[in-house]
Amino acid sequence: MDLKDSTSEGSMGSLQPSSIQIFANTSTLHGIRHVFVYGPVTIRRLLWTLAFVGSLGLLLVESSDRVAFYFSYQHVTKVDEVVANSLVFPAVTICNLNEFRFSRLTTNDLYHAGELLALLDVNLQIPNPHLADPAVLAILQEKANFKQYKPKVFNMQEFLARVGHDLKDMMLYCKFKGQECNHEDFKTVSMSRCSAFLHSGYVDGGGAGPGQPWMSLAVLRGHCVTSTGCGTAEEEQAAC
Repeated sequence: MDLKDSTSEGSMGSLQPSSIQIFANTSTLHGIRHVFVYGPVTIRRLLWTLAFVGSLGLLLVESSDRVAFYFSYQHVTKVDEVVANSLVFPAVTICNLNEFRFSRLTTNDLYHAGELLALLDVNLQIPNPHLADPAVLAILQEKANFKQYKPKVFNMQEFLARVGHDLKDMMLYCKFKGQECNHEDFKTVSMSRCSAFLHSGYVDGGGAGPGQPWMSLAVLRGHCVTSTGCGTAEEEQAAC
């Protein structure tokens, strides 16, 4: 009796599917459920196993090849040289980074815009006077003396026009296509007195030889713009 019971229990246990067979029959991976099937090994099962392993191996080989190709950072650079008979001359605009002239500031300017210029604090006092140049500090203290001062009307546009730099005072020389030019060839284009060159449009491609710029100009006060067009960086630095 015990022998029959043990034999029956063994047969029932062998009919229970394994976890991998359960996974294979519930997975959407194509072909895997034909490999891990219930029952003995058959020719059909062997063929499906060969097809599945072969497909998986081919996938891994192609994937590794593409990953290796990606990390090799392949690139192709192609440069086409085209000779242009005419070029569009770029817009040239000059802005002085030092927007305001200290010598043109008045007491009224400091009263209304001293904090904006970072020359005075919110209490109209000179911040960190020990860090200032003694000569500049003396002038600033004189202009920032607001005792018994009656402020006047302040106009920002008038202030910028009066205190800003004038290109006429900054320019050393100007040449465009070999011809002399001056500050009258520029137009003020912003409240901060940026000046834009008026000559634009197309220029003849044969007008300037190798290393010869279309335009050369030099500006005083440490601001230099040169060789806009066809000059090299070394030429621009030398011109400054």
